[in-house]
Amino acid sequence: MPTSQTARYSVTPFPRERWLMVDGGRIGRQKHLIHGLVEFDVTEPRAILREHKRQTGEAVSFTAFVAHCLGQAVGEHKQLHAYRNWRSQLILFDDVDVNTIFAVKSADGGEKILPHVLRATNQRSVRDLHEEIRAFQAGRRTGGEADTLGWFIRLPGPIRRALYWACLRNPPIFKSAMGTVSLTAIGMFGDGGGWGLPVPAHSLQITLGGIAEKPGVVDHHIEIREYLSVTISLDHDVVDGAPAARFTQCFKTLVEQGAGLAEVVCATRVPAPMDSAEKETSRGLQIQTHP
Repeated sequence: MPTSQTARYSVTPFPRERWLMVDGGRIGRQKHLIHGLVEFDVTEPRAILREHKRQTGEAVSFTAFVAHCLGQAVGEHKQLHAYRNWRSQLILFDDVDVNTIFAVKSADGGEKILPHVLRATNQRSVRDLHEEIRAFQAGRRTGGEADTLGWFIRLPGPIRRALYWACLRNPPIFKSAMGTVSLTAIGMFGDGGGWGLPVPAHSLQITLGGIAEKPGVVDHHIEIREYLSVTISLDHDVVDGAPAARFTQCFKTLVEQGAGLAEVVCATRVPAPMDSAEKETSRGLQIQTHP
């Protein structure tokens, strides 16, 4: 006869922060979402970043680069981060505030995941965004979003969800608390390609998947290229297919061309040493300029 065995398990508290995912999922399921699964050829921008790191030792944040491109693309297609208020009016913001999450050093030496909003990304450089991200990750800069979550997650569920809905119907308040678009990078937790399908609360969410090497056609020749899996999730209530397609093409072009990276590389590039002829020419110019 089979003998009964007691199941072995452990019990841990349910993290308070996870209630935000529960509430956000409930709200996101009530949106009419459309998802686009696309691939961006990031061979060139990643080569620029690798070369910059080889020359300077600095690892420029890839998230800062993508956030810069996202800000530029949404700035040109403002309908993508439009929100409907309680009067059934569409609010289109000038500034593109990108809500994302980062691994931040905790007091005990470990890491914790915290949200942070990069403000006005359509008006800022990759360098500026990179420095803000690194300061936030190192704990030298705090975001108001993390402070707000401290008391928000302690509220009872019905009150949290009521406040959530109130924010969504008041776009300026929603923007102040959560930004206007969402950017999440699940690819940083694994290797290889692949897409994610989120349940976003924002009108636009970009989900960065993994990067995989695949054959690609360049100038009628097949080469091994690096492709980034990107999921573009939209609220179909406020964004139609045609504007979404134009935004996607704009965003894709900016990323693949490495928009904003030239400024980062040029700002830190070390001048090449001059040969003897160039030194003599330079010395002659200095003598003429300062007799």
